[in-house]
Amino acid sequence: MADADDVRRLALALPEVIEVESDGFDFRVANKGFVWSYPERKPGKPRVIRTDIAVLYVGDEAEKQALVLGEPELFFTTPGYDGFPLVMLHLPQVSAARLAELITDAWRMRAPEEIEALLP
Repeated sequence: MADADDVRRLALALPEVIEVESDGFDFRVANKGFVWSYPERKPGKPRVIRTDIAVLYVGDEAEKQALVLGEPELFFTTPGYDGFPLVMLHLPQVSAARLAELITDAWRMRAPEEIEALLP
């Protein structure tokens, strides 16, 4: 079971990561977001920042669909993210080890080669 503190700890342990001020969490490398809290929008209601759900950058649509279809208890998407390589992750459903893997993978996809080379 993971939470926003785990996301923060894992993301900030990666090279050259900055946290952008937000109502939840928002992490970037080389000015590119790779994990942030889910800004839930429901018709007729104000946006709610969900820190129990992380938005993760993934490689492409195929990876996105593989995650969503393969592990629906962990991953989902919404129409607002159609066409974007992003998935939502239910943090309370994921182990800390799996979360570390997912955050590191997202970071690797967004980090320039010279920064990625800093990771052992």
